[in-house]
Amino acid sequence: MSPTNRTVVVTGIGATTPLGGDSASTWEGLLAGRSGVKPLEGERFAELPVRIAAAAAVDPSEVLPRPLARKLDRSAQFAVIAAREAWADAGYTDPAGAESTEGASIAPDRLGTVIASGIGGVTTLLDQYDVLKEKGVRRVSPHTVPMLMPNGPSANVGLEVNAQAGVHTPVSACASGAEAIGYAVEMIRSGRADVVLAGGTEAAIHPLPIAAFANMMAMSKNNENPEQASRPYDKGRDGFVLGEGAGVVVLESAEHAAARGARVYCEVLGQGLSADSHHIAQPEPTGRGVAAAVQNLLDNTGLDPAELVHLNAHATSTPQGDTAELKALRKVLGDDLDHIAISATKSMTGHLLGGAGGIETVATVLALYNRLAPPTINVDELDDDIDADIVRGEPRKLPADGPISAINNSFGFGGHNVTLAFRTV
Repeated sequence: MSPTNRTVVVTGIGATTPLGGDSASTWEGLLAGRSGVKPLEGERFAELPVRIAAAAAVDPSEVLPRPLARKLDRSAQFAVIAAREAWADAGYTDPAGAESTEGASIAPDRLGTVIASGIGGVTTLLDQYDVLKEKGVRRVSPHTVPMLMPNGPSANVGLEVNAQAGVHTPVSACASGAEAIGYAVEMIRSGRADVVLAGGTEAAIHPLPIAAFANMMAMSKNNENPEQASRPYDKGRDGFVLGEGAGVVVLESAEHAAARGARVYCEVLGQGLSADSHHIAQPEPTGRGVAAAVQNLLDNTGLDPAELVHLNAHATSTPQGDTAELKALRKVLGDDLDHIAISATKSMTGHLLGGAGGIETVATVLALYNRLAPPTINVDELDDDIDADIVRGEPRKLPADGPISAINNSFGFGGHNVTLAFRTV
């Protein structure tokens, strides 16, 4: 098999999210239909028009050793925690190249990382600017620049596992995490790496980003009912809810995974990409760009739409975006959209921006592996424009027999569109 045709599989998953500090508790929360959205406490949030968010269920600074945590932005802390879980879940116990290992091994130059962030270390930047203004130059942390760099999470994960095949960071707003996973697939298919840790992370729950998004009229202002605020496809939806956390998967060439007897969750079929070229912050209303990405995915992978049974939708709970995505899918898939069980997990996790593609890939992988689609919560009255099969109320069993496939959509400010496809093995 030539390198460009290598099959790529998922052998490990990790997450830390508003629903739990690992992938198991996150999955449990998704199946239970539990909201991770809570009121924002503290004086600095008191005057904001939006005072709710989906903060991480477990504080990352309490998980990592204090000397390490002090050197990492919160987004990098999340990434390291999720990557450690995914690495161990894949059967690796030591960094690449370790001489003595109880688990699987890999050469450093055959291992890469692609961990994305939409905004990078924005909280470090803003907090350290406050230190500069209030306490003076000498009190600014010498770790500030490495902490605020968008490539910091990927670089720190690379240091954790001794990855030397390449350490990369796509930055494409809310499509970043999905683009990272697509890039990792290409690294393996091109022969550059045998194993890649890939995903997304974000930590932007801070007054400035919240104020900015709120003034764009992009966020829900349902402060009185935080757990009901994120409501994709509901007639009363009024914007997204900001979340934080990370999702990371271990991707591996199928032959490398087979040679070491690895447990395989599913196959990654590939990605579809496009750009709207419409507006810096608004979705193209007809779904033209999204449709192009989905068609690109079908063309690249040879995926038969009749095989698709599940979609983890981008669905952020904005009035325009939710309907534009489904219009695009209908345009490309036609009647095949009718047999696809659609989950909008942002109804529970909030929107993790650049981290969304990471945790939603974890959710999609687990949906296929368990043949169970998570519900979409808070859909009290389905929008009249929603012409699709939304999983509501409780999880839904997916077909028990034969190969099944699923897709995961991520779109970002700037007109970035990424769709990923996965298949059971």
